[in-house]
Amino acid sequence: MRSRTVAGKKSWVHHFEEEKWLYLTGLFGFLLAGICAVWVLLFGGEVAPRGDVSKAISFNAALGIFLLSTAAIMPFAAMGKRSKVFFRVTYIILVLYSYGAETVQNFRGVNPRFVHNGTIFDKTIGNIFAFVALMLVLSYLFLAVHYFRRKAYVQRPEIVVGIRYAMAATVISFAAGVWISVNQGRFTGLEGNIIWLHGLGFHALQAVPIVAWLTEYTSLKSTVRRTMVHITGIAYVLGLISIGVLTWNGHSVLEWSALQVVAIVSFLVSITAGAWVLGQSVTELRRAYKGYGFKGLMSTMK
Repeated sequence: MRSRTVAGKKSWVHHFEEEKWLYLTGLFGFLLAGICAVWVLLFGGEVAPRGDVSKAISFNAALGIFLLSTAAIMPFAAMGKRSKVFFRVTYIILVLYSYGAETVQNFRGVNPRFVHNGTIFDKTIGNIFAFVALMLVLSYLFLAVHYFRRKAYVQRPEIVVGIRYAMAATVISFAAGVWISVNQGRFTGLEGNIIWLHGLGFHALQAVPIVAWLTEYTSLKSTVRRTMVHITGIAYVLGLISIGVLTWNGHSVLEWSALQVVAIVSFLVSITAGAWVLGQSVTELRRAYKGYGFKGLMSTMK
């Protein structure tokens, strides 16, 4: 296993160095979320007339996680150097603006996305924010296309397949975000809440690629490894689609229905497949530990 997983692959330290600015920008989101959290604890979240600092906490943290996840999968995109620089610089600028608009405007008592009776300045910030959100989507689609090239697949088949499913889920989340903007809010119908679809889709960026990565640390045949990744990804996306249809019909995800059952079963299948792969990888790593000692174990984690 050791020779298969290490040969020809760059270490995660190298990955971090290559995408350190994406990582640091993602961590900056957590710093902002922490500052906002302290404010909320001391002074409360609401700021008259329409600001809510607690919303900046969740926004900055979520965007930070999203950027950290993106930085982690960037090395597998098989992008050229210029394309990487273009995406990296563009996305960092867009994200920094998003952090600023969400945080500063909420502290000023303004909802940055849905400005009501605001000043010209507030409306300008809101309009730019809407444009930035669109550019975040388009830029990410530019990145996503590279994972569907054969060049990316050949380098790391399991991981790239997992990322492809994650990208499909991310597109669904982006669509949900556009839906929220057009709807002027997260609630739809009688009890529908679009934010569930929006949030769960982005978490596929962590869930599915991690399972795919773990398959590389098993002794399973390549066909079995890819099958497990397919099961994890398909089940996750199917769960999202079920939630999407449920929300579109104006129903709560907590309301018992056939679609809710489909969503629950789908996510359970995805989690079960991931747990099984984790068990297999842990077994292999224990063997590596016995055979190579602690340094040998660390050298396999590339």
